[in-house]
Amino acid sequence: MKVSYGSLRKRDAARCAELETQLFEGDDPWPEIAFVRELAASHNRYIAARVDDELVGYAGISRLGRTPPFEYEIHTIGVDPAYQGNGIGRRMMTELLDFAGPGSPVYLEVRTDNEPAIGLYASLGFEKVAVRKRYYRVSGADAYTMRRDSVS
Repeated sequence: MKVSYGSLRKRDAARCAELETQLFEGDDPWPEIAFVRELAASHNRYIAARVDDELVGYAGISRLGRTPPFEYEIHTIGVDPAYQGNGIGRRMMTELLDFAGPGSPVYLEVRTDNEPAIGLYASLGFEKVAVRKRYYRVSGADAYTMRRDSVS
């Protein structure tokens, strides 16, 4: 299986919303318009993973603030269940962290019961810094806020 990586495009928004519904059922998945808006913002970077031109993964990061030093927040990441476990999420996260650069802290939220994602983030240098009770409004699930401090 050959996976290619590049920028997420506006025409990918519908497929992203479809994957969100599969991946985050019961947790207020992003609709197509949310992806369109995210892609239009100049302070965001979105990565696409494709197999045979089919979108199988997406991930996005946002730069917070208008002047340095910047902080960043991972807004979303998802991999088609049929392609999970092949390093696609790790590769997309690595590209987003490269975008943030080694001197900037990066934050994200993750469900407290999503052990595979928590393990991935920990392996990339993220640490749990807080619990956000009932962060996921629809399901009422809690989230960890995780942070990767600047890397030298």
